[in-house]
Amino acid sequence: MDLTAALATHRLVAIVRGDDPDAAVNTVLTLVEEGVELVEVSLSGKDALSVIERARHALGPDRPLGAGTVLTAEDARAAHRAGADFAVTPGLGDGIGAARELGMPVLAGVLTPTEIIAARTMGVAALKIFPIAQAGGAAYLKALRGPFPDTPFVPVGGIDEDAARACLAAGALAVGVGSPLVGDAADGGGIDALRERARRFRAVVAEATP
Repeated sequence: MDLTAALATHRLVAIVRGDDPDAAVNTVLTLVEEGVELVEVSLSGKDALSVIERARHALGPDRPLGAGTVLTAEDARAAHRAGADFAVTPGLGDGIGAARELGMPVLAGVLTPTEIIAARTMGVAALKIFPIAQAGGAAYLKALRGPFPDTPFVPVGGIDEDAARACLAAGALAVGVGSPLVGDAADGGGIDALRERARRFRAVVAEATP
C-alpha cells in the first residue's frame, strides 16, 4: 500500500490498544464502519496479534490495517504474519528495516531534529512526532516544519479534537489518535459512544481538508 498517500487522503489514524481482545476487534471494525479508514492495533494490547489476525479476516485483504508499537524485527515479522500491512513505531528501532523488507510501509516515531534527519535516510513513509502533547503540541510541530517543510509529519500523543484541529492547521499530514477517539471501547466500553467520537473526529478532519 502507499501509506503516504493514504495518510494524505484520510488524515486520521486510530490507535487501538485494549485489554479485551473481543472488544478490540469490535472496536477496529466499528471504526472502519464509521469511515475511519486507517486503524493500527498496538502490539502492547492484550493478544494484539490475534486481534490483527481476526480483524484482517473480517475486513478482507484490501482494507488497510496497521500494527503499532513495532519495536523489533520479530515484532514486524509477527505483525506481517498476522495480516498487518503497515507498521507504526514509537522510535527508530530494528522493526523499521524488517518491516520494509517485508513490504510494509512504516510510520516511524521521532521527536527531535536529529531523529528526523536519521529517519529520512531509512525510507519510511512518514514520521510520527511522539509524544506531541508533551513536546509542545501544534507549536512544536510548526517549529519543526521550519527546517523540514516538506516532511510528512503525523503528530501522536494526547491528540484530542482541539489538538487535532490545531496540528492539521499547522501542517500535519495526518494525526494519530488513541484514547480521545477509542476511549474504553477496546476494554469493553460502549460502542455507541465510540461511533459518536469517530464522527466528531471525522468532522474535524473534514474541516481541515480542502
